Amino acid sequence: MEESVQISLLKQGDKTAFEYLVRTHRQQVYNTCFKFLLDQADAEDISQEVFIEVYQSIKEFKGQSKLSTWIYRIAVTKSLDEIKKRNRKKRISSVGKLLHLDDIAYWLSGGLRPDKKLEENETTNSISEALNTLPDNQRIAFTLSKIEGYSNVEIAAILSTTVVSVDSLIYRGKKKIGDKLNKILKNSQS
Repeated sequence: MEESVQISLLKQGDKTAFEYLVRTHRQQVYNTCFKFLLDQADAEDISQEVFIEVYQSIKEFKGQSKLSTWIYRIAVTKSLDEIKKRNRKKRISSVGKLLHLDDIAYWLSGGLRPDKKLEENETTNSISEALNTLPDNQRIAFTLSKIEGYSNVEIAAILSTTVVSVDSLIYRGKKKIGDKLNKILKNSQS
């Protein structure tokens, strides 16, 4: 479906056009949210919020960027809002999580061995910790570029900034955590 036709139908409240939009962008929106949140349930919840926002805000869409860019900008913003919410609450993990009871229950029900799952969680947590040492704008640009695979032009559109600014953010982010990430990846492969 041509984008201009799709946008027109969406602005008219066409449910079929909206269903098509969700089918087309669902996986990429989820992936974007997951890369920021590193939690499957939260990524699913935020993905749903993204599409609710798209549905409610489509009439305000000006068409100054591609529809997909606008959708992913919403996904990034909602993911960052969730991270800020987490940081404000600074919840203490439950005793069960501290003792890894969830991992053991998963293993007993036929899942991965607890030590393998814990090893993967440790790698994911290490990467997350390294990324979280970056300022928000560097972390977002670096994640979108190096993990999500967006071009700098696309990132500039998502972040509403210039390509030169994106280049600088990625360079500074890579310089700050590049060595940490290389060590994490080498340790996880050995």
